[in-house]
Amino acid sequence: MSGTQEPPEDQGGLAARQAKLRRDFWPKLKRNLARLPFAEDLLAAYYCALDPATPVRAKAILLGALAYFILPADVIPDIILALGFVDDAAVIMAAVNAIGANLKPAHRARARRVLAQAKAGTIEGEASEAEA
Repeated sequence: MSGTQEPPEDQGGLAARQAKLRRDFWPKLKRNLARLPFAEDLLAAYYCALDPATPVRAKAILLGALAYFILPADVIPDIILALGFVDDAAVIMAAVNAIGANLKPAHRARARRVLAQAKAGTIEGEASEAEA
């Protein structure tokens, strides 16, 4: 198929991946925030992936990269100090580069706001999803 229109079953799969991301993303982010030098890119990718205005292709790329971050087992286990998130950072950066202009300044601004809240100890996880 051409364009951004996807068959209904593909959109259903995308919705299921978005639901899993919403459920698993915040706990892992909160546990590891201090060890993630790429946290702003990670959060911007998260907000872009959940933005209804983001094209399906870009969402799929981002959801794959974010799923890699969430997975407990990956190429370099996250529990390895200093190296554990190198592969996650590479996957997120590759996804961000692949989607290009679909990641909007508003996604980055929202990521910065949430990071500021986290540093102040006020991050609410899903509650920060309600922010516009």
